Amino acid sequence: MAPHARLDHRNPFVFDTHELGRRPGALQRLTRTIDAPEDFGIKGVIGVPQGAPVELDLRLESVMEGVLVTGTARARAEGECVRCLEPVGQELEADFQELFSYPDADDRGRVIAEPGDDAEDDEDRFFIEDGLFDLESVLRDAVVLALPMQPVCQDDCAGLCSECGARLTDDPDHHHDAVDIRWAALQGLASSTRDGEKDEMSGADAEAGVDEKQEK
Repeated sequence: MAPHARLDHRNPFVFDTHELGRRPGALQRLTRTIDAPEDFGIKGVIGVPQGAPVELDLRLESVMEGVLVTGTARARAEGECVRCLEPVGQELEADFQELFSYPDADDRGRVIAEPGDDAEDDEDRFFIEDGLFDLESVLRDAVVLALPMQPVCQDDCAGLCSECGARLTDDPDHHHDAVDIRWAALQGLASSTRDGEKDEMSGADAEAGVDEKQEK
């Protein structure tokens, strides 16, 4: 990712490398708890709620070409079961590692006169800007990879009844009497025939009553 707007050190995702220095082999360990930003996870499926705490454990290592950042993010993710739509919660632990390059060095640590000349190469790289680096993009990718694409409340969740929407795990014996559509059509025809016969009988009884009155 090529350099863009200046980074703000007040941003909780921005870290300062000045104390680490540029001497290869120097190490620094950091811990920080931040509030989860909006859409921190798989949108519409599962993610860390906005404002929920995210604990970060980071290891910063100075190398020739920049700073190698290795870390773990821990938080609680929430979503809903894809089978029964019940709420789902799980502890999230996402590991990540990324190299943040010095803007005046190529991928072999060699100083270059005009950083960013090769836009295609820079597009996939992360840079240190004025001794600062922004971890948000890396962290978002790590969280998405650590989350299930199809979360379930339990591995054997039976889902919902397709007829009435009842949760089958709560009622394993739940069922509906199945009617073969071929027999249903015959039953409908038979019912219509019976109704017709009743109408004919009622009409015949009525005519008989009229004839009886005329005879009297």
